[in-house]
Amino acid sequence: MTSMSSSARPLLNRRLAEFGTTIFAEMSALAVRTGAINLGQGFPDTDGPEEVREAAVRALRDGRGNQYPPGPGVPELRAAVAGHQQRRYGLSYDPDTEVLVTAGATEAIAAALLALLEPGDEVVALEPYYDSYAACIAMAGGTRVPVTLRPHEGTFRLDLDELRDAVTDRTRLLLLNTPHNPTGTVLTRDELAAIAELAVERDLLVVTDEVYEHLVFGTAEHIPLASFPGMRERTVTIGSAGKTFSFTGWKVGWVTAAPALLTAVRSAKQYLTYVASGPFQYAVAEALALPESYFAAYRQDMEAKRDLLAAGLAEAGFGVYRPAGTYFVTTDIRPLGERDGFAFCRSLPERAGVVAVPNAVFYNHREEGAPFVRFAFCKRLPVLEEAVGRLKTLSA
Repeated sequence: MTSMSSSARPLLNRRLAEFGTTIFAEMSALAVRTGAINLGQGFPDTDGPEEVREAAVRALRDGRGNQYPPGPGVPELRAAVAGHQQRRYGLSYDPDTEVLVTAGATEAIAAALLALLEPGDEVVALEPYYDSYAACIAMAGGTRVPVTLRPHEGTFRLDLDELRDAVTDRTRLLLLNTPHNPTGTVLTRDELAAIAELAVERDLLVVTDEVYEHLVFGTAEHIPLASFPGMRERTVTIGSAGKTFSFTGWKVGWVTAAPALLTAVRSAKQYLTYVASGPFQYAVAEALALPESYFAAYRQDMEAKRDLLAAGLAEAGFGVYRPAGTYFVTTDIRPLGERDGFAFCRSLPERAGVVAVPNAVFYNHREEGAPFVRFAFCKRLPVLEEAVGRLKTLSA
């Protein structure tokens, strides 16, 4: 076998050189190796509704989706997505020309960015951000321009002046996430209205990741950006079944957008997976039609878990940012005498038998996120109780 010379070009595309193995893979492997409780990666440890699972089994047995489904997604699911947007938000989408089914929200993000960006285009994204955003912007040849959410009075807030200042003549697109992972912030009506005004004024496209739309707590309210004046025709809205119905392995996501935008996204998506998750698409169509009582009970269950974990983390000595949405709690490790989230998370399984994720991986400016650590609470109550008990040893 011939060895490569030291001067040979690196194998990995230089646009991806800064991205190694995702932190989720690293921390999940650490959990397996140490037997620690994994509160790092955001996946539930129980399946979603039995009737939805049975709908997938029924589709398999009936031969629905076992072969390639239609490129845009099965008609039943596209109709169900359109119906969901209409019932919940008063947004009217044509299932045939304005709805696209994807292999999870991750593919929807990739397809949207690959479709809508040219090399050199700037993308303004709220920092911290889900790690695939940065990789997809890089693959499309775009330039990330982060606007940092900063702690303020117990939550992370967006500085609208900073957002406005980040937009230049090279800005093509705003990439938003609300409810926001990892901080748990839910953008308010006033904040969204200001973002909408900016997008219209500067003629920007917007990709908005709303996968946690059904996980908002207390007085927080999820309002789709597409519902604001001037936004429907310039907004690509992304949703997902994984977070709402606790079937993350099914990888069923969707895009809603005006016909021209949707056609562009579909043009990229067809060369990624082409199609995926055939039988599961039929099951998710049924899931979206579940009564409001399901969504209310799901929120209440997650809110109780949030409260349990947040209280336990505070008792263990963490600074706690109580989330208004998602199923993650961001904490500050400085009250524990720590400053480096990476080192803290890599030692936590041995010290306390729990795995978390350092928020710094979600930042361009790593120093901004250095003292923050994210915990997931989408786990069974006994698991969370055990984790809280273990974490209390940190302040003992």
